[in-house]
Amino acid sequence: MTATGIKEKVVAQRIAWIEEMVRAVAGLPLDSLERFVADPRNVAAADSYVRRALEALLDLGRHILAKGFGRAVSEYREVARQLLAAGVLAEDDARVMGEMAGYRNRLVHFYDEVTPPELYRICTERVSDVTAIVNALRLWIQHHPERVDRSL
Repeated sequence: MTATGIKEKVVAQRIAWIEEMVRAVAGLPLDSLERFVADPRNVAAADSYVRRALEALLDLGRHILAKGFGRAVSEYREVARQLLAAGVLAEDDARVMGEMAGYRNRLVHFYDEVTPPELYRICTERVSDVTAIVNALRLWIQHHPERVDRSL
């Protein structure tokens, strides 16, 4: 695979989607577990918003690796390791992103084991990690304009 440049438009679209999903999570009743689980639609919505935010974040990481470095990554868990190896993410950020990949896999493949209290905890304590990783990727891209394709 050949590096052809990180597509600015793809980055903007993925980041906008992630931010939309994070805002949607914040719009849920997260002031108490009791209120969160009182309506089962909250749990279903949280599951969907979190999963889609994680998938978009991991897809953004794959795009950076493919277009910026010519590295094809097929598994989400590998995205964080490769971003660390490429110098895109710091070790702590890569560790957190790796955990996110694992949680995305849990939401998709072990959905029947994800409990409402667990999902509530993720929404209240860990969704901010998504924003932190987005910001780290955004900052890296800003500092490496030579890797960005700004054409439409």
